[in-house]
Amino acid sequence: MTRTPTLAETGSDAGNLLQFLAWVAAQPRTYEETMDAWRTSCPRLCAWEDATTGGLVDVIREDGTARADATVRLTSKGAAWLDSARTAATRPEASGAARL
Repeated sequence: MTRTPTLAETGSDAGNLLQFLAWVAAQPRTYEETMDAWRTSCPRLCAWEDATTGGLVDVIREDGTARADATVRLTSKGAAWLDSARTAATRPEASGAARL
């Protein structure tokens, strides 16, 4: 059984990965559009790689569809991860309002 790496193990910046997931969730995206916007050779900005290996996004390719036209979408795991992060960001302690 393959274990999904945690965010800390991936080397991805949490904000960058969350921004990527939110971008994918905002509207339908093609593989080509995603690669144009998110492909990088910088090892610190590896949101695409971390999202795919972590099972947070899928690339859906219909029969006969070119890879560039395949759809990139969040998996249920990716949607849950994004929702959890958004929920945590709206808590008072996340903004520092509850600090003593």
